[in-house]
Amino acid sequence: MDITIVIPARYHSRRLPGKPLLDIRGTSLLERVWRIAGAVDGVSAVYIATDDRRIADHAAGFGGAALMTSAELATGTDRVRAALALMERRPDAVINLQGDAVLTPPWVVQALVDEFQADPAVGMVTAAVQCSWRQLAEIEAQKAQSPASGTLVTVDRFGRALYFSKAIIPYLRNRDFTVPPVLRHIGIYGYACDLLDRLADLPPSPLERAEQLEQLRALENGIPITVALVDYRGRTHGSVDSREDIALVESIIDREGELVLK
Repeated sequence: MDITIVIPARYHSRRLPGKPLLDIRGTSLLERVWRIAGAVDGVSAVYIATDDRRIADHAAGFGGAALMTSAELATGTDRVRAALALMERRPDAVINLQGDAVLTPPWVVQALVDEFQADPAVGMVTAAVQCSWRQLAEIEAQKAQSPASGTLVTVDRFGRALYFSKAIIPYLRNRDFTVPPVLRHIGIYGYACDLLDRLADLPPSPLERAEQLEQLRALENGIPITVALVDYRGRTHGSVDSREDIALVESIIDREGELVLK
């Protein structure tokens, strides 16, 4: 199966303009994510989909291949789809690796690739982490302060998503579990390219609009989503959403080491 990784990278972020070009310990955010993508096996190509020549020129400087897409695209998923139309050869599947996912380990991305390689019939795949009781307590405390932070997912016996929510699901009336049946969603997606075309042409769905979660459009239209359970192996999950996050990410890298060495 021909699988490509696309990294959507906008310049005009509302909260942090020029975010992909920001420096983290001597290497830009964008280059760090590109190097993560390059450490994944079974991928035919890695592209950076951008709306700004400054980002494309920066990518060329470290050897990245950039595709120029419209600045009018609303989401990273739209940008990935637009990038597919610009490729010389259309792949069978594409992984959308967000350009701020600087702490996403390569093996988490690898898990999505492996799902496609194991079963070419998979149409859409994402990732989740099994929560411990301690991690669940941390999520509960965080949501008491910021209810819309983080996303949870429930799955069926076959590893397919039942629902995604900003609420903690399932509601645990019974806590008699060694490990709580709570999965923290990791916002990385893989799509069979034909399915991505179909999904992008569907109108926003009611649950998607209510929770502000794009993936619910797929579930509401009967499109199954495979959920790959991943292990961060002691690494800290995180991304860069504000200027304050840069110092936090740098401190994590200092403490845990680089994910990918140059």
